[in-house]
Amino acid sequence: MLKFAGVLLVLFAGTMIGFLQAARFAARPRQIRELLHALQRLETEISYGQTHLPEALMRISKLVPRPLSEIFASIAKSLSEDSLESGETVRECWERAVNGQWQATAMKKAEKEALLRLGATLGGSGREDQLKHIRLTAIQLQAEEASARDDQFRYEKLSRSLGMLGAALVVILML
Repeated sequence: MLKFAGVLLVLFAGTMIGFLQAARFAARPRQIRELLHALQRLETEISYGQTHLPEALMRISKLVPRPLSEIFASIAKSLSEDSLESGETVRECWERAVNGQWQATAMKKAEKEALLRLGATLGGSGREDQLKHIRLTAIQLQAEEASARDDQFRYEKLSRSLGMLGAALVVILML
């Protein structure tokens, strides 16, 4: 009876590991789309609303789901506080917030680098230049989204199957 419970526990754990990995493959394209939506909102806030960057980022943080909302809220909070008065640049605030919150996302290094490049240009140049950089980042993220969808199509089902089959192998080796 105890052996049977152990077998079920190993099968359940292996299957859940496979499903968790498959969920990460599914989350990445969704989060990239959400990031693209956030950048479109930022572009609108800067070009039409002529909103200050901290206020625009705070508005965006309320519109996008977690974990991206936490990134934008953290950036807005850093920019609103005394950090700029103490000599900290927009780029430093942006990098600190992105690096601090990035592990909560399912996105990869390429998306992070594109977002960090955008943060390096915001706040330090004119409105038109900032809009160009937002559009360039959006184009880069669209290419990454296509790659993420390919990965999801390729590996999502495989991850679920490998989790279950790996657990079955462990059970066979245990017996």
